Amino acid sequence: MKYLTIGHSSYDITFQVDEYPIENTKMRLGKHIDCGGGPASNAAYLLGLWGCDVSFQGVVGNDFYGKRIKQELESANVSTDYLELVDDFDTGLSFIIANRVKTTRTILTSQDDDIKRCSIYNDNKYDVILVDGEEEEMSKRILENNKDAIKIIDAGSFKPSTVNLCPYVDYLVCSKNFALDYTKLSYDGSIESLIEVHKKLENDFHNTVIITLEDKGCFTKIDGEYKFIPSIKVKAVDTTGAGDIFHGAFTYFISHNYSLEETCRLSNITGAISTTKVGGRYSVPSLNIVLERSGNLDII
Repeated sequence: MKYLTIGHSSYDITFQVDEYPIENTKMRLGKHIDCGGGPASNAAYLLGLWGCDVSFQGVVGNDFYGKRIKQELESANVSTDYLELVDDFDTGLSFIIANRVKTTRTILTSQDDDIKRCSIYNDNKYDVILVDGEEEEMSKRILENNKDAIKIIDAGSFKPSTVNLCPYVDYLVCSKNFALDYTKLSYDGSIESLIEVHKKLENDFHNTVIITLEDKGCFTKIDGEYKFIPSIKVKAVDTTGAGDIFHGAFTYFISHNYSLEETCRLSNITGAISTTKVGGRYSVPSLNIVLERSGNLDII
């Protein structure tokens, strides 16, 4: 099968701290951890590591960080034929302060004001496509050109381009924040409130809806029955990229004929394991580790 992920790619620089910095003070830290990031880019990296024939399409600067991103993707056997390195454009940077004690993170993002969009038309045929809402026009073109493909959106944050792409996919895999921001409904922790949110998304977009709930797992509807699918307990140290890794795993499992429930369960496990290491790319677990942790090594 041929896979494509299209959307955002940036470079992450992570600093680990035991307490949040106090304003107007200096803090000496150990070695920082840096690697590529971005929802669609991280998903492509996982799919490449897990043996898929995957391409990533997006835009970075023709600079030090853009070239590092290209090298990283290629090291994971991801095709970069549609990764554009643009002159006079700065690759987006994310500076991440990861609190080891509270396992929280604070992210400062630097993005060129003149945002560049994909300009190379991709009229190839794909079996599986994951979009993250960053490249609306190109994503729409590709999704419409691949109506028979398995089509997934990583709806992490609420923005018009993401909303506009939701009707074009088979699987709307969204964060709780996206779900609440879009529906304008409230969530009080009960399944009843989640059902109302899920109904609104399903009625508006007419696709299979999965709402991710971070370390709690995810929520969906299977064969007419609403189901909460829990995650596993781990000792988390850094949650950076965990959502991206969940979506990459979801793309892998749903396209390898796993049931929706098993796909969600295994994606929960993948995302949870990733939080036990620092750095989004460095925390992608192997497929065998995920299946061993799930107790289902024989279902690959």
